[in-house]
Amino acid sequence: MLNKITEIAKEAGEIIREGFESNFKIEYKGSVTNLVTEIDKKSEAHIIDFVRKEFPSHSIMAEESGKDFRSSEYVWFIDPLDGTTNFAHGLPIFSVSIGVRKNDETIAGAVYDVMRDKLYVAELGGGSYENGEKLSVNSTDKIEESLLVTGFPYDISRNPDKTIERFVAFLKRARAVRRLGSAAIDFCYVASGVFAGFWETKLSPWDFVAGDLIVREAGGIVTDFDGKNLTPSSVRILASNGILHGEMMKLIREAE
Repeated sequence: MLNKITEIAKEAGEIIREGFESNFKIEYKGSVTNLVTEIDKKSEAHIIDFVRKEFPSHSIMAEESGKDFRSSEYVWFIDPLDGTTNFAHGLPIFSVSIGVRKNDETIAGAVYDVMRDKLYVAELGGGSYENGEKLSVNSTDKIEESLLVTGFPYDISRNPDKTIERFVAFLKRARAVRRLGSAAIDFCYVASGVFAGFWETKLSPWDFVAGDLIVREAGGIVTDFDGKNLTPSSVRILASNGILHGEMMKLIREAE
């Protein structure tokens, strides 16, 4: 199954790469900050067609077309273009994210960093890999020496869930905090040791199912802000190298 996931992730990535900086149509999902392009939809349609052909009984939860639940123990979580705002503005930081859960446990995931041609994959119990090279989280043990990453929800102007206060709290403590605009890539950079930690609120399951497994299989820890394991209904996500997890949770709580 992992081979199938990586195959379709790269095919969708090619659709996105060909559409990048082309004359594509843009629509809005409720507000001018939440975009969707025709390339998102083409990528998603291609992935769903593939799943329906290869695994017709499997359920699907996709960002643009929503739920298609069937009588199967398998569910595919699909983000056909994670980082649409970057894509729409010509910033080459975006990805395809596909995760598969079986009986309420994530068993495989792939994130394709399209413009860097980096494929991150993980299988439950099998480790995480970047283009075939095994990944491991870093060993940073001090917030003050850490490079962290976060993301903001589309309604950041309302400051939901103390997003701004938490950002400021980490900004004051960490060596630096980045915001790349693709949560799936953020997870992969934690898994590969670039970042020591990542947090974000108001995420959807297609944003994190694959990335969650990739970080954990690289030796990291992923929980919600209260330290509980993630489920598809989780919205407050914290991923780290494991060493800093408790301290990051403490900073998050103090900012509430």
